[in-house]
Amino acid sequence: MWYGIGARVMVVGAFLALAGCGGGGGGGSNSASSGSTSSPQLAAATKVDDGTTMGDTNWPAGSTATGGTGQPVSGLNCGVRGNAYTYSHLSIYLNGRLLALPENIGTVEPTMAVQTGCAYPLHTDDQTGKIRMDSSSGASYTLGQFFAIWGQPLSTSNVAGLTGLPVTVYVNDGGTLTKYTGDLASLPLPVHGEVTIMVGTPLAQIPTYTWNDPPPFNQQQPIALAFGGTIGAPNWPSGSTPTGGTGAPVDGIVCGVGMSEAYHVHAHVAIVRDGQGLALPAQIGIPSACNYEMHTHDLTGIIHIETPSVKAFTLGQFFDIWGEPLTTTNVAGVMGNVIVYINDNGDVRRYMGDPRNIELISHRDITLQIGQPISTLPTYTWTDEPQ
Repeated sequence: MWYGIGARVMVVGAFLALAGCGGGGGGGSNSASSGSTSSPQLAAATKVDDGTTMGDTNWPAGSTATGGTGQPVSGLNCGVRGNAYTYSHLSIYLNGRLLALPENIGTVEPTMAVQTGCAYPLHTDDQTGKIRMDSSSGASYTLGQFFAIWGQPLSTSNVAGLTGLPVTVYVNDGGTLTKYTGDLASLPLPVHGEVTIMVGTPLAQIPTYTWNDPPPFNQQQPIALAFGGTIGAPNWPSGSTPTGGTGAPVDGIVCGVGMSEAYHVHAHVAIVRDGQGLALPAQIGIPSACNYEMHTHDLTGIIHIETPSVKAFTLGQFFDIWGEPLTTTNVAGVMGNVIVYINDNGDVRRYMGDPRNIELISHRDITLQIGQPISTLPTYTWTDEPQ
């Protein structure tokens, strides 16, 4: 079952209510008392959609200036994302109130020198609390490595700036709840397990979750993104519509002739209606006299980004150049409930925000599912990289 926005608010509210009812002294108390000395119980698992924001915003997105900004951190390098991922889940409570782990910790925006951008083997994509862990090398990771990449302190007296209150940590690994009393930086991140950090008033019950994760990849039938090809059934005419890009700037995206292509990357968009792929039209953003910095050449779904310098490009800007709507119920005139999945070389997740805000970065695959759910996500190979 997929939840709507209102349902997600109710889900997060239920988590907070569960946390508040467990803490001695009541939710929101500033007392440093440890409350009950009895061990907490593991609550029954609650189902949550992948991508759901868990908790209240407390920290800004991304790593801090002292965290991972591209340099090696705690023996971990920032590079092209691996092709296999798992996760560990982290919850941080302040006096019984769940705080959202920020998105984009450990991900670094593209530069002219590194046009793909980079990501650390430990990073976050959203505010679920999931720490994405690159599993392609078989390495294990620690909580201290993640906090170093975040650029936040981690000790029994300071958790990401939360100070002056006792800190209690529990680990749920496969349904076994254990209090952790060692060095926090050395705590191993359990695969598909949960680390709960309680600052101040502890909980009487430790919440646990089961995730409605994205569909699995279809590894048996990878699709080659070959320049000049067609992926999906044609559904729209070629080119931008009369309300799209006809030569004038659109959302700050210019249409030029002989423009430098010093920054040149490609993203991919798949539109699936009731299980059938629909081909993104060719020649979007290519009117007769110029080329927009974002455009398509063929029916593969590849979006070409060609511009003199690095700047952020979004899916909403592309749809505006196309001249078609993009909402959670309308994709270029195709109506229905829209579910969005983002795949960065195997780092896949459901996207819960406004699809217009999705950034287009190198080799990012975006699937817009309309109507009936898909059973598998397509996999793509960029073996014939277009120029």
